[in-house]
Amino acid sequence: MAEERIIRVGTRKSQLALVQTQSVIQMLKSMDSSLKFETIPMSTVGDRILDSALSKIGEKSLFTKELETALLKKQVDFVVHSLKDLPTSLPDNLVIGCVCKRDNPYDAVVLHPKHQKKTLKELPDGSVIGTSSLRRAAQIKRVYPQHNIENIRGNLNTRFKKLAEQDVYDGIILAVAGLERMGWEHCISQVLTAEECMYSVSQGAMAVECRDGDEKTLSLLRKIHDHRSTLECVAERAFLWKL
Repeated sequence: MAEERIIRVGTRKSQLALVQTQSVIQMLKSMDSSLKFETIPMSTVGDRILDSALSKIGEKSLFTKELETALLKKQVDFVVHSLKDLPTSLPDNLVIGCVCKRDNPYDAVVLHPKHQKKTLKELPDGSVIGTSSLRRAAQIKRVYPQHNIENIRGNLNTRFKKLAEQDVYDGIILAVAGLERMGWEHCISQVLTAEECMYSVSQGAMAVECRDGDEKTLSLLRKIHDHRSTLECVAERAFLWKL
């Protein structure tokens, strides 16, 4: 009797990463209920270094390196990423096996409860807006120069806790897609337009990375591949690579 295959799936340890990984697993199970999976959570450099802005760490693959190492060592069969976290150049022998249907790519403002029902424009001058993204910081400062931008690090749960418990931030900027996947869309005070803050390359899309030539895994992932989302993200990633 053939040994039952268990598909090992690498993921970061944050709640959002686990939710995203489970959603990919459920998509695959909906295609074939006999599939068996084991989730293997890992910490990445970006998860461990929380006292510096991402732009100042000086390390590539902040949220992917450990996961990709596990892939290359055949400790896992595939890993689930937010595609915006994947560098435009992948390590040798690794490929993006599929891009899932893209969710809302835009950024959202989550304000402190004391500013309920306000927008960035309506906040008092000198309000502190938290983000770990240089992209978000530069664009928000351009449109709302009256506000102060401060670094905030940590996963979604950590950032919400800092917003609520530390008397520092009047609001924070997060991806709409992540908030919706966590079921926290009711916390959104404002969705930023492209004119206010253009979203990150591939934001809102989940990608599954695997080994090049692993036909068993690649054929499995093709079942949940979204062609339109892939075209959008490939175009955006090519633009970023050229820049």
